[in-house]
Amino acid sequence: MEIKAVRLAFIFLTAAVTAQLRQQEDEEDDGGGWFSASDVRSQDEGRCNIDVLDGSSLSYQQFMERYAYSRPVILRGLTDNTKFRLLCSKSGLLREYGAHRVRLSTANTYSYRKVDVPFQEYVDEFLRPQSADALGSDTLYFFGDNNFTEWQSLFEHYESPPYVLPLTSGAYSFGIAGPGTGVPFHWHGPGYSEVIYGRKRWFLYPPDQEPHFHPNRTTLSWVTETYPYLPEDEAPLECTIRPGEVLYFPDRWWHATLNLDTSVFISTFLG
Repeated sequence: MEIKAVRLAFIFLTAAVTAQLRQQEDEEDDGGGWFSASDVRSQDEGRCNIDVLDGSSLSYQQFMERYAYSRPVILRGLTDNTKFRLLCSKSGLLREYGAHRVRLSTANTYSYRKVDVPFQEYVDEFLRPQSADALGSDTLYFFGDNNFTEWQSLFEHYESPPYVLPLTSGAYSFGIAGPGTGVPFHWHGPGYSEVIYGRKRWFLYPPDQEPHFHPNRTTLSWVTETYPYLPEDEAPLECTIRPGEVLYFPDRWWHATLNLDTSVFISTFLG
């Protein structure tokens, strides 16, 4: 009887593990569980006029000479973050961090307001498509204000881009946001941005070419109201990055982002 009970327990355990693996595989195929049939997603990925390279084809010396201080570049296959991607599934993050409090910021160029809510509440109440007429000061966005101690068990599985600028070190900023959301134009030091799930559209200008934008209007409103009417000499560098692609942007480059889907993403700021 004891042997039979052990066999039954083993069968049940195997079935449970198999079911969990199948759930993870299903979530992996469907955007980590972050997408749903009712999602409003943008199909307009725009053009791509930024260099897109296979990471294995670019040496560190070439990166430093061609891009590090002069222009952005998108790299594919630079690192393997398969495990990190699985850990960032909707069910996985809610299971591990649902009760943790996250800090939301207003999505305008000069953010002032901060709101702390449980991560579960953010996913249930705030993670939704952006309204076209919403102001940045009324839009709460989860990105960057991560308590590293609380999220360390997740971040330790992330393989950051290997090309680090001299005399700098990397700091992570992790975020999740709904379709149509994003941050309007701003600038800071150099860094990388990787999409884990979803698609993120980027617009960039060099430091000496400040874009025309209203600091309290969202990127979505800029894309619909300003972007289509820009003269050719005021057009941005732009591209949409997908899971597994990493965008590098140099120091002080203006940039704005637009999430085309519910997106999970992580940046490595070099400071």
